[in-house]
Amino acid sequence: MASVIHEDETMTAILDIELLRTFHAVARIGKFSAAAERLHKSPAAVSVHVQRLEAVAGGRLLNRDNQAVSLTALGKRLLISTSELLSTHDRVLAELHGTHLAGRITLGVPDEYATHVIRDILPTFAAAWPNVVLELKTAPSYALRDQVQRGKLQSAIVALPQGQRQAPMQWLLSTTPVWVGPSHTALASMDPLPLAVHAAQCPYRQAMQESLKDSGRRTRVVLESPSNQAVKACVEAGLAISLIDRARVTEQMQILEGFPVIPDHDVVFMHGASSEGDEAVKLLGDTLRQLFRL
Repeated sequence: MASVIHEDETMTAILDIELLRTFHAVARIGKFSAAAERLHKSPAAVSVHVQRLEAVAGGRLLNRDNQAVSLTALGKRLLISTSELLSTHDRVLAELHGTHLAGRITLGVPDEYATHVIRDILPTFAAAWPNVVLELKTAPSYALRDQVQRGKLQSAIVALPQGQRQAPMQWLLSTTPVWVGPSHTALASMDPLPLAVHAAQCPYRQAMQESLKDSGRRTRVVLESPSNQAVKACVEAGLAISLIDRARVTEQMQILEGFPVIPDHDVVFMHGASSEGDEAVKLLGDTLRQLFRL
C-alpha cells in the first residue's frame, strides 16, 4: 500500500543549513573522516548529521563503503537543488554583518585552481565584503609559499605533500595525484618516457621527476608549462604522460598502472605573519574553507 504524506508533515519538515553543509562537505570530499576534519567535527557527529538529513529527505543520500562514499540518485538531486540555497544563505548572512569591513588582500593561487577560485568563490566574497580589495597572482605552489613566508604576498592557496602542513595553515581538502596518459595511445612503455611537466616549484613536477629518477626510468620533456590546461591538452593529444589530481582526470585520459605511487597532497590556505589577526584575511580563509572543491 502506498504511504500517504499529510500536508502538516510536509510543512514541518525543515532543511537545516548545518545539516546541508555537512552533507555537501561529505559529497564533495568523498570521505566521512576528511569531511569531519574540514568541518571541525567528529566523524560520529558528521554521520549523525547525514542520518538526520536522510530522515528529512525521506531516503538514503549516500552509499557507504570502507573506502569512500558516493551519492545515491536522491543524494544527487539534493546536492544540485541545495547548492544555490547554501550560497544564498552565506551571502545574505555576510551582507548583514560584513559591509563595514574594508581592506586589501593579495592572494596567490596555483594555475590549476585559479579558474574555480575566480569564478566560483571570489564573487561570493566580493559581494559580501565589497570594501575589501582583492589582488590575485598565479604561480606554482612552492613559489607562492615562499612569497608568503617572505612577506611578498599576504595569503595563498598551495598544494603540499601530506605531512608538510604547518600552523596556521587552514586545510581545504586532500587530493590524490595519479599518473595519466591518453586514452587512445599507449605511451607508458616508451623509452625514454615522454613527459608533460608543470612549471618549476610545482610539487607534482618535483614528485614526478624524483620518483621516476628513483625507479631508473629514462625520460624526455615534451612540454614544460605553468598552464595546467596546456599539460592536460598535451596528455589528451597523445603526446605525453603526466601527474594530475585524480578528480581532474578527463574522458580523454586513462589512469596508468605500474608507476611509482605518489602520496596524497593537502591543499591549504596560508597567510603571512603580518596578516595574523587580520579580519579580512580570516574571512577569506573561512570562505575558501566552505566553498573550495576539486
